[in-house]
Amino acid sequence: MAKYSFKDKVIVITGASSGIGKELAFRMAEAGASLALGARNMEKLEAVAEVCRQKGSRAIAIPVDVSDKEDCKNFIEKTVDKYGEIDVLVNNAGITMWAYFEEFTDLTPFEQIMQVNYFGSLYCTFYALPYLKKTKGRLVGVSSLTGKTGVPTRSGYAASKHAMAGFFDTLRIELKDTGVSVTMIYPGFVSTEVRAHAMGSDGKPLGKSPLNEAGAMSVEKCVDLMIPAIAGRRRELVMTTKAKVGLWLKLIAPSLVDRIALKAVSKKK
Repeated sequence: MAKYSFKDKVIVITGASSGIGKELAFRMAEAGASLALGARNMEKLEAVAEVCRQKGSRAIAIPVDVSDKEDCKNFIEKTVDKYGEIDVLVNNAGITMWAYFEEFTDLTPFEQIMQVNYFGSLYCTFYALPYLKKTKGRLVGVSSLTGKTGVPTRSGYAASKHAMAGFFDTLRIELKDTGVSVTMIYPGFVSTEVRAHAMGSDGKPLGKSPLNEAGAMSVEKCVDLMIPAIAGRRRELVMTTKAKVGLWLKLIAPSLVDRIALKAVSKKK
């Protein structure tokens, strides 16, 4: 971490109560950043903030449901009230699904996923952008490989992550002369709680991961890769060689990639 200085930077992280957001908060705390942490579960969020304080960081826990525009506005305003500025916004909060489209009888889960993953990122970015422009800061979107290619059972999730990619890629161009950088993160399968909370065709959480998690990337490894990408203001980060090869194959043999994706989901690997 020493190579990438975030000391005294004000870093805002959504979805910070668990998984990638939680680990990123711990790492940034160790680097001396001042943190504004947002999530819905205040008990878990406050526990994360307390660990960050024990690591020597200033950290505040702010309840936020990113699907709510006013919550996002309040989140950013409270951050600025506390710290006076924002240097990095990490749009990490997200929800997912696991069912074939034809199995759904109610489209509400698709609306919820889009509201959290896409609009949640849009809302937080909208309210934080004036402050990021003042600091020539960093915008970060934590997407997924499904933001690059479709995956069976993830139609609504893929749509939301594709929307994120289109939004942030466009914003990068618009902000070119402002000093604000935009970095998109495209993890593959990372070992977090997100799939256990994935919505099934009835709109209810599955309760357990539908995948064999043994082959998933650890949260620690994921954040190891994210930190230099954020620090270096990289355009995007695709995390694994396998994923990079898959995206290259999609250009020359898209049908093959479709078959590989279907086979992987069928085997739940």
